[in-house]
Amino acid sequence: MLLPLRDDNPGSSFPLVTIGIILANGLIFFHEMTLDIAESQRFVLQWGAIPYQITHGEVLHVAPLIPIPLTLFSSMFLHGGFLHLFGNMLYLWIFGNNIEDTLGHFRFFLFYLVCGLFAAVVQIFSDPNLTVPMVGASGAIAGILGAYLLLFPGARILTLVFFFIFVKLIRIPALIILGFWFFIQLLSVGGAAISNVAFFAHIGGFLAGLILVRVFQPRRSRGRRR
Repeated sequence: MLLPLRDDNPGSSFPLVTIGIILANGLIFFHEMTLDIAESQRFVLQWGAIPYQITHGEVLHVAPLIPIPLTLFSSMFLHGGFLHLFGNMLYLWIFGNNIEDTLGHFRFFLFYLVCGLFAAVVQIFSDPNLTVPMVGASGAIAGILGAYLLLFPGARILTLVFFFIFVKLIRIPALIILGFWFFIQLLSVGGAAISNVAFFAHIGGFLAGLILVRVFQPRRSRGRRR
């Protein structure tokens, strides 16, 4: 098991949007924790993206408080548990600041949403009749990972490596860390039907980030790479 902790790739600007997204996700999760079980389920049904509702235009459980297509965006700020939130926000914190630094604040936020949207659409195509909500920022964050792999393949990532009783901190190139992460997503697709993890969203978001980051990147920063 590989657990990235931080990168040795400092940015030149304050990661305002990255921190803002982390705070927004944290605050929404805290709000979820203040709800009882019934209220929490209702909250997720109202704001999560339910593939069947999106593909059929029908409300299944509880009417969302926003137009059904917009739940593709609101679902990016919901999480199914603390570990789900922590894992996503850790990856966003490690890799998001450099992509924000490269794209600029506004472009980065737009890039984040577009990658998340693309990830959700890919996941929906994999099972358009799914009647449970999709939640989580992992599709959008996968887009950031794809962008980071393209822009900073040689950046060193301080990683906690677990192998049975072997535990060690090692600096590993981003190309290996993120390439391994993507490979695991591809391997896991076969078990997606019995898992609650949206592996198709991870793959779709990653490819979107890999392809679209150059579209969003300002001309002035296109020569920067590590």
